[in-house]
Amino acid sequence: MAMQIHESAEDYLEAILALSEKGMVRSIDVANHLGYTKPSVSRAMSLLRENGYVNMDAVGLLSLTPSGMEIASRIYERHKLLTRWLMHLGVSEQAAAADACKIEHDLSMESFQALRNHILEDLGEGAD
Repeated sequence: MAMQIHESAEDYLEAILALSEKGMVRSIDVANHLGYTKPSVSRAMSLLRENGYVNMDAVGLLSLTPSGMEIASRIYERHKLLTRWLMHLGVSEQAAAADACKIEHDLSMESFQALRNHILEDLGEGAD
């Protein structure tokens, strides 16, 4: 059985996904992205690998497993949507991203879906 995913693990998985959109990802990239120390990230990557969320190849490149991708995608979608909405409301990009990061982990799926529908409507995009 995989470990319970905590907010910090979600942050690591989300960072790998976000960074992978720009290219290959190494632990140092995750450390720089999150502002964490290399030893902290190395320990977290070890735990995430042991629990089946992350793979690391022979040259140290990180990739998400299907279960890691599922979690990362959910959190990253929340982050991007909440950031866009807060910016739409007039919040600066930096504050919007920081606040979205605080909100994204604790919101229930039901509340997120309701917010998502409202936000997309508010942004003139309509819900899927």
